[in-house]
Amino acid sequence: MKTIFALVFVIFLSQTIFSQRVASVRPSDKFGYINEDGSWFIEPSFEKAGNFSNGVAAVFNGDKWGFVDAKNTIIIDYQFDKVKAFDSGIAVVAKDKRWFYIDKSGNEITSMPSSDKVYDFKKGFAFIKRGEKVGVINSKGEIIVEPEYKKIFPITGGYVKVQKGEFYGLIDKTGKIIIEPLYQDIGKYSKGVIKVKKDNKVGLLINGEFSPVDDAIKIWDFDDSQNLTYAQSTDKKIGFIDRTGQWIIKPNFKKVRKFNNGLAPAISGKRKLWGYINETGNWVIEEQYKDAEIFSDDGLAPVIVKKYWGFINSKGELVIKDEYGISGANAFTFWKDEDKGFKRGLVRVKSKKGWGFLNAKGELLNSQWFKNAEEFVEIN
Repeated sequence: MKTIFALVFVIFLSQTIFSQRVASVRPSDKFGYINEDGSWFIEPSFEKAGNFSNGVAAVFNGDKWGFVDAKNTIIIDYQFDKVKAFDSGIAVVAKDKRWFYIDKSGNEITSMPSSDKVYDFKKGFAFIKRGEKVGVINSKGEIIVEPEYKKIFPITGGYVKVQKGEFYGLIDKTGKIIIEPLYQDIGKYSKGVIKVKKDNKVGLLINGEFSPVDDAIKIWDFDDSQNLTYAQSTDKKIGFIDRTGQWIIKPNFKKVRKFNNGLAPAISGKRKLWGYINETGNWVIEEQYKDAEIFSDDGLAPVIVKKYWGFINSKGELVIKDEYGISGANAFTFWKDEDKGFKRGLVRVKSKKGWGFLNAKGELLNSQWFKNAEEFVEIN
């Protein structure tokens, strides 16, 4: 029993450590990192600082870039002109006008296959390029996909979109062809459904069978958590279809954004103002906002009433006053996150006093504004 308890404790501890999130901030002249409770994770001591990734973060001393770990130990000395984030223990760096791979000891990795361009790793995979063709390698330096494609896109839904000639298909992480490149366009795989274009018709590929969507000229990707996605009809109006390709909400809107918490931002086109509809297409919050984003899982949505952003609840009540900016990463770091809503109870905002973080009550985290602040990210 003690052994089982110890194992459970270790698993819980590892999950707790993994889920720890910090944000890069600059209160005055130096950058540091704060925890989600507003306390200092690493005191301000860097000229510039990137987000944590793979347990380390890039930091700048005014002349060169190096890397620091979660214990605030410089694990790779300041020596690089440019750097990208670590992934799977590998980072791309530039020194003396040359890009190359390094490991977490700062040593150059020379075992990677030859490539005309050095691509950074994402989720354990990176592109290689030879001439006009691209392929994929894993973090061991093994060629997963030979350079034979015109273009390869980032992994989404567990699969990779590829272009061969003028047509698109899907491959898996081993390079196996899942869908032959026979389509004029292909989207993200989501629970057996993919939006495609074939013979100038747009529709859905459902378990390998192409099904055109009546009157549709454009379809957006499904999210795994969504049963609806939006589509544009021949008259340029937008509505929502389900995973069988049936119009569930008629295309009566000029603009829409995706559903979350049962509501989606939309413009009918009559007033050029945003409101929110439910999954039957009925207005729940009338059109009244100059801009509106999707509801977060916290149950709040960013809206512009006059000039600045505030936050409403699902009843349309303005629970956080419209006096903030919310979009765009700061100019001092190189990782951008354009998400505009709440995440785990906090949202990054900008005021005349600087950047800060609000909770769902509109209270400023630790009562502190910063000259710069990035989104919270997991350390690992």
